Amino acid sequence: MVTSVLPGSRWLALGVLCAGALMVVLDASVVAVALPTIQDDLGFTAAGLAWVVNSYLIAFGGLLLLSGRLGDLLGRKRVFLAGLVVFTVASLACGLATSPGLLVAARFVQGVGGAAASAVVLGMVVTMFPEPAERTKAIGVYSFVQAAGASIGVIAGGALTQGVGWPWIFLVNVPIGVVTVVLAIRWVADDPGHGQGLDVLGAALVTAGLSLLVFTISHSGGWLLGTASVALLGLFVLRQAKAAHPLLRLEIFRSRWLTGANVVMLLLVAGLFGFQFLGALYLRRVLDYSAVETSLAFLPGPVLIGVVSLILAPRVNTRAALTVGLLLVTAALLLLARAPVDGRYLVDVLPVMVLMGVGAGLTMPAVMGIAMADIPPQDAGLASGLLNTTQQVGGAIGLAVLSTLAASHSGEAQALLSGYHLAFLVAAAFVAAATVIALVIPRRPSKRDGGAHGR
Repeated sequence: MVTSVLPGSRWLALGVLCAGALMVVLDASVVAVALPTIQDDLGFTAAGLAWVVNSYLIAFGGLLLLSGRLGDLLGRKRVFLAGLVVFTVASLACGLATSPGLLVAARFVQGVGGAAASAVVLGMVVTMFPEPAERTKAIGVYSFVQAAGASIGVIAGGALTQGVGWPWIFLVNVPIGVVTVVLAIRWVADDPGHGQGLDVLGAALVTAGLSLLVFTISHSGGWLLGTASVALLGLFVLRQAKAAHPLLRLEIFRSRWLTGANVVMLLLVAGLFGFQFLGALYLRRVLDYSAVETSLAFLPGPVLIGVVSLILAPRVNTRAALTVGLLLVTAALLLLARAPVDGRYLVDVLPVMVLMGVGAGLTMPAVMGIAMADIPPQDAGLASGLLNTTQQVGGAIGLAVLSTLAASHSGEAQALLSGYHLAFLVAAAFVAAATVIALVIPRRPSKRDGGAHGR
């Protein structure tokens, strides 16, 4: 079923959906720059401060798959609106928090709302734009939000924290959220949902398993918790094979496009986290940039992502865009792996930002388009939630592995840089592996898609 909406208003609806998605994406990275100030103001311990990030990620990563399926069953607009309302109210609570416990609890609720709002957006986009050419453009707009959002978050986090104080990294979401909800009610078309029943046991298993997996990876939970998360996910798979109305129909993975795109996304995002977080640390700790200088140094990235994903990517063969984009991202990470201790911005930093911006601008629309190309409308929310889950797990894996490698060397700037170099090399290996996987994805989707991405 294709969402019924007037042709002209579809693009307005897309803008509303992307505004909601951007608000959620920004919140995952905007906190990073503000963490030291939050620690000083609210009295967090060093260990407790990590929960400002982890509490959000655990709820967000654990609920994405369930939220996507609920969108298919109950109606994606309903789930999107509910998620926005919860996220907006929780953002207000975060900004008003006066103790570590209150902030951590509010961040967890934020993650719940963020999962519901973001899990269904890509599914709504592909059903609103059934024509291949328009769908490619629409996915380009959405992928810009996803690819550039983290860099924009770093920029906004530094400006807001230094300008008006850390509570405003959360409070700014309140007026944006209210306006987005009002516009979504007006411009986003209703969809009745389709499908029967909800596998409650399966939902509980996958939510607990994914939440525990994200916690284990991001918080170094150890082998016992890791084994428990794998066991829960294994029980979920067994449950889906037998359930009358499974939360995740396993036959969806027969689509080599969906499966291949999710593997590519996992490895790509794992590598990109090396750029996003360790790149910022290189600028701050080795080159001694201020928070605002670091934000400005990242600015070419989102600008180029926007230009490439909105203008160039829709005109380029999808497989070629994916392959070339992955190679550019790999090259950018390899350049960082040789960045000097006395690096100059124009010579050692700007080329990385250019390569990364163009590469991410090419890869994100391509991998999202491939993932959704072979999916029937009734499973669009599930496929969207699955791809978002893959992004979160990939990010958690990348952050855990690369930050551990970077921390293997400490001390003066040169010693720190040795750890960063090793981490950037491993990040480049992640993306190089994604390139190999991309090359074996079939050239054409099934006839159901009409060859939208088989050019």
